[in-house]
Amino acid sequence: MAEMTDKIAIKQDVVTKAIKTRHYIHAHPELSGQEFETTKLITKKLLELGITPLDLPLVTGVVADIGDSNKGPTIALRADMDALPIVEATDLLYASETLGVMHACGHDFHTSSLLAAAEVLKKHEDNLKGRIRFVFQPAEETNHGARELIKAGTLKDVAAIIGFHNKPDLPVGTIGFKNEALMAAVDQFAVRIIGTGTHAAAPQNGKDPIVTASQIVANAQAIISRYIAPTDSAVLSVTHIQGGNTWNVIPSDVFFEGTIRTFDETVRQKVKQLFADTISHTTALYGQSFEIEWIPGTPALYNDTDLGVIVKDVVSDFAKYQETGLTLGGEDFANYVHLIPGFFVFIGTGTPFEWHNPEFTVNDAAFPYAIAYYVNTSLRLLRHFN
Repeated sequence: MAEMTDKIAIKQDVVTKAIKTRHYIHAHPELSGQEFETTKLITKKLLELGITPLDLPLVTGVVADIGDSNKGPTIALRADMDALPIVEATDLLYASETLGVMHACGHDFHTSSLLAAAEVLKKHEDNLKGRIRFVFQPAEETNHGARELIKAGTLKDVAAIIGFHNKPDLPVGTIGFKNEALMAAVDQFAVRIIGTGTHAAAPQNGKDPIVTASQIVANAQAIISRYIAPTDSAVLSVTHIQGGNTWNVIPSDVFFEGTIRTFDETVRQKVKQLFADTISHTTALYGQSFEIEWIPGTPALYNDTDLGVIVKDVVSDFAKYQETGLTLGGEDFANYVHLIPGFFVFIGTGTPFEWHNPEFTVNDAAFPYAIAYYVNTSLRLLRHFN
């Protein structure tokens, strides 16, 4: 067998199979933590390639290795596999067959790309300078999947991990690339304002939580605009408010929830504290009380700069790379890179609708670039860490 290189061309038959796989997964989406049939499909396809999944304590998701750790390092390649609770509004021939569930974020594309990369790399297994670990992760959308895989031992002996996400606003053939901070830390909050209900005609006899909640929502916007430097990216959004159930009754409580997005840990803690203080002071002013719950989200995703040099060099051989800006979206790949070196890129798909839109889709022409990213970057990293 010829000497191993890290410049493997992706053949059309591999791409064709990847497209077929994606269309099937797209038509059969499963929600976060419920990816049972997708897990079976991935397992079946890996076994057909001669790749046996690792025996890990996972409910859904698949992890598998090829190569030999005695020959060199272990490099992990990660793809997510869960869908969203969205009613699909495309006219695709392979549209979702499960009402109310849709691959509206392109995880079907990610999973199919990694399966294709496994097929390519398996053919070169004897000459691999180490071990490659394929990580098919569930529950990215709920920020549980990466943590579950880490707990199960997925990162054991792994030198570095790479991943990607499709990007609709980047043209096919373009890879979005950024060193250091790329995606935001995500904090979710759920707040209940507790007042005293009364007749709408006699507000003086109660303590109106709707007025209090409204003041909090309005005043919270000043946290970002007046307490956080314009050079520090941060967002505070209240996205859901619920209170009362009829026109002539002031309710006894109001519920609202939302999210805070930041990059810097000091800014993150400052915004959270100022928000909690705003709630505390406003409810005290109106003689009411509150409950607040913080739901843990993803940390900020920071790319490793040393790996960035390697990734940039690799992708420039087969794609146009483009420096990308910060995005305040969250990505639970961040959980991996807080423990080991990692790098995450955007693969351009050149489609008109943004993630989580009912009309979202992926351009299959992007497959060669996604597969090549997995294959050739992993090979270069094996050489780098050897």
